[in-house]
Amino acid sequence: MTGKEILHKMKAKAGFGSSASDTGKGKSKMSKHISHGYHLVEGKSNHAMEDYFVAEFKKVHDNELGLFAIFDGHLGHDVADYLRSHLFDNILKEPDFWTETECAISRAYRITDTTILEKEVDLGRGGSTAVTAILINGQKLVVANVGDSRAVICKNGEAIQLSVDHEPSKERKNIENRGGFVSNLPGDVPRVDGQLAVARAFGDKSLKEHLSSEPDVAVEMIDDDAEFVILASDGLWKVMSNQEAVDSIKHIKDSQSAAKHLTEKALNKKSKDDISCIVVRFH
Repeated sequence: MTGKEILHKMKAKAGFGSSASDTGKGKSKMSKHISHGYHLVEGKSNHAMEDYFVAEFKKVHDNELGLFAIFDGHLGHDVADYLRSHLFDNILKEPDFWTETECAISRAYRITDTTILEKEVDLGRGGSTAVTAILINGQKLVVANVGDSRAVICKNGEAIQLSVDHEPSKERKNIENRGGFVSNLPGDVPRVDGQLAVARAFGDKSLKEHLSSEPDVAVEMIDDDAEFVILASDGLWKVMSNQEAVDSIKHIKDSQSAAKHLTEKALNKKSKDDISCIVVRFH
């Protein structure tokens, strides 16, 4: 086993990364009704777990932030691991985070991607998608994403997608304007330059001229209609619709049990990819 692999395993055991099966839960100190739970399972593909997550409540000055994220790596896990360690720190360092949160997040995404590209020698040539959610004082949810990991909120029993799936077929014009192309060969999935099945990602230096790391950002106020939000990698969404995911856990009060139920359901539906899931309950 290499030194890098040993370090990877140590981080997983400490709760900093991912392992074959990782699960846990937590609660807001500001609002006892708000809780989160997560569950991750390694897929049946021929590589080690490439998903990473963040799920924690953090006090910043007189505010409480719920920080939640799924990072789905490809061509290795180093970029996803770097994002887990640095992206939220970079977002919170932005001087206008509290006043212009959406702009601050977009800028932090771009700065982080630039750093990842500069560190290619250490991090490798791979990349990662990301979906992040910041819950500010239990009242305001700010979701950002690049790639196809997804955030879905349940309001009055209805599933509402907060993130945007960045599919190459939907962004063909932008990719072609940058000098790239979208092809279904090899295989039957549209890919940037025939290689990557998402139109936006962190890293991927060899494709970066044709890829974007610009996130879509959405703001959702948490009112009495908001029940919970699901963040998950595409290993879940490939086999389950938004409404199906919401319906399957709406009666499960424990957030960790809900996240585990969703991953197990995706496995039963023959998902072979890594599956990472976070559920945040508001009531």
